[in-house]
Amino acid sequence: MNVALAAGALAAVALVAGAVWFSTTGTDGILADDASVEIEATDGETVAVTIEAGQSVREIGDQLQEAGVLDSALRFRVLASLTGRGSEIKAGDYELSLGMTANQVLGVLTTIVEERTVILTIPEGWRIEEMADRVAELEIATREEFIAAASRTDYDFEFLAGLPAGANLEGYLFPDTYEIAEEATAETVVLLMLQNFERRVTPEMIAGFEAHGLNLHQAVTLASIIEREAVVPEERPIMAGVFYNRLAAGDIFGADPTVQYILGNSPESVAFFGYWKVGLTTEDIAIAVSPYNTYQNAGLPPGPIAAPGLSALEAVAFADPTDFYFFYACGEDGVHTFSVTQAEHDAAQAACLG
Repeated sequence: MNVALAAGALAAVALVAGAVWFSTTGTDGILADDASVEIEATDGETVAVTIEAGQSVREIGDQLQEAGVLDSALRFRVLASLTGRGSEIKAGDYELSLGMTANQVLGVLTTIVEERTVILTIPEGWRIEEMADRVAELEIATREEFIAAASRTDYDFEFLAGLPAGANLEGYLFPDTYEIAEEATAETVVLLMLQNFERRVTPEMIAGFEAHGLNLHQAVTLASIIEREAVVPEERPIMAGVFYNRLAAGDIFGADPTVQYILGNSPESVAFFGYWKVGLTTEDIAIAVSPYNTYQNAGLPPGPIAAPGLSALEAVAFADPTDFYFFYACGEDGVHTFSVTQAEHDAAQAACLG
């Protein structure tokens, strides 16, 4: 395995069905001997942490805040003191997700699990092939095994019943951090992600999709485009409103991520540009002949292009009504200028390029 885990130590918090949930019962205490916390950055959204006997709760909190695991060492110390579990912290090796709450960290550091586990973090906006690469990197399963498991649609979930012929699970493997048993298979990972999707997509969200005239597959498809388009979270509901306006008009979306998705199916393109080519050219748009090309085809593509997170799905369910019909990003901060008319849109582009 490529992750450092002590035998018997829980690696991180899994926010899915079958996950381990922690109670808050921690004191500001000191472990047995004088030692230190070693922090080593790891690939992805986690850091490897070794806690040795003798480290105080204050020192642990300070080091974890510095590493980005905690946002407040003080909150960690106060919670440990109030709940009486500071003295229960176990020495050992842990893999902790960045930005965990004090409650989650205390739960991890004071809980022993017999089973060795691997922490799999799947960011929002990844496609199946990227997930397969990460699964293979962590030696959970091979890339081919994961892609095969994600190509099946016969898993026992009601929301998969309406998938069109030829679809795979693109868009339905919910992005999150998962605690995976060492002996897990590719199918185990896929099932955990589908269970998480089922739990996160609420009846209220389904009702929101239907109120906009979309079935679940169409809603996940639109959310996947917004996931790849939007950088600023506050823009997602507005962006959804723009796409709804274009759907109503029977117009094209003109969404770059759909062309990037097509290019990402080419091993040659991936080798040079990665799965999501930055800086598309007019030639890219012209040669990417596919029903997924929203510059060439009106409306939604046949299916999702990536895994949307909860925020993008909620944006589609509860989109902001708007008169905007265009948006344009200028600069590296990802902020878009929204426009009502073509003239306003052209002016926004000219201001950016000029």
